[in-house]
Amino acid sequence: MSTPRMRAAYVTELGPAERIRVGDLPLPEPGPTDVLVHVDAVAANHVDTYVRSGLYRTPTPFPFVIGRDLAGTVAGTGPGVTGFAPGDRVWCNSLGHGGRQGSFSTHAVVPADRLYPLPPGVDPVTAVAALHPAATAFLGLFRDARVRPGETVVIGGGAGAVGSCAVTMAARAGAHVIATARPADTPYCHDLGAAEVLDYRDPHLLTHLGKAAPDGVHVHWDTSGHHDIPGVTPLLARGGRVLLTAGISARAEIPVGSLYTRDVRLLGFALSNASAADLADAAALVNRLLTAGTLRVRIGDILPLDQAAEAHRMLEDGQATGRVVLRP
Repeated sequence: MSTPRMRAAYVTELGPAERIRVGDLPLPEPGPTDVLVHVDAVAANHVDTYVRSGLYRTPTPFPFVIGRDLAGTVAGTGPGVTGFAPGDRVWCNSLGHGGRQGSFSTHAVVPADRLYPLPPGVDPVTAVAALHPAATAFLGLFRDARVRPGETVVIGGGAGAVGSCAVTMAARAGAHVIATARPADTPYCHDLGAAEVLDYRDPHLLTHLGKAAPDGVHVHWDTSGHHDIPGVTPLLARGGRVLLTAGISARAEIPVGSLYTRDVRLLGFALSNASAADLADAAALVNRLLTAGTLRVRIGDILPLDQAAEAHRMLEDGQATGRVVLRP
């Protein structure tokens, strides 16, 4: 009797995108508390390229299936799983890390505590594009920065994937949101909820930010990975928070004295390290926003699984103009 197989994008050693192979692997068996998911759509993330290249070290049992996010349907469950049944539409955004195999395959095994229902009527492509950036935005704003109503929040890269989710969530939470973006993206950011939108290329950006936030910035989050901490520090209110989540190879000067004397905190985090409980909290808001149709993330390309290496190259070369989604 032949072993059941699945099609997957995987690597047998860490390295450049050219090492990604697409072919058949044995169909995985779900453990007692796992769910086997038939995958409908996956999304490519920058962090996926970091893991594949070895820049972000985490256990990668070879052959290692790449990818974090998926939307699909339940194909089977382990004997200890409750709450999921074959045919249920589901999603996950935390595979491919900590020894867990990834999502870029026709089937994936997902721990039940990292799997969530996909709301009725929500397109899996639309959903999968938003899952990783939306959860990142939730954790940054509410778990780490603890944004409160009335605070001023600056989101750099407000039209990007994480940025657009952060603008939406912060505005819904009652914050005064200032976004930076290209002038062409100004209407888009306003539609997301930004009260003001400034040109991120303006050489006088910091001056304009200071005028837009005369009482100080409570939370500053540059989602693009370009960190000018010395320039931002004078703009911060006492007790201000600076979120650091992008720019894995970035280096920044830290003006220690002017930070600690004003109770400023630098808060770095990676969604990869989030606990199952944190991810469940994020999933609850993500599903509410997906149901309401207010979670907007731009999709740049929809590719077949065979082009997984091309998807990674697009991210690494800066060619992606929006989220890159693949269909197994």
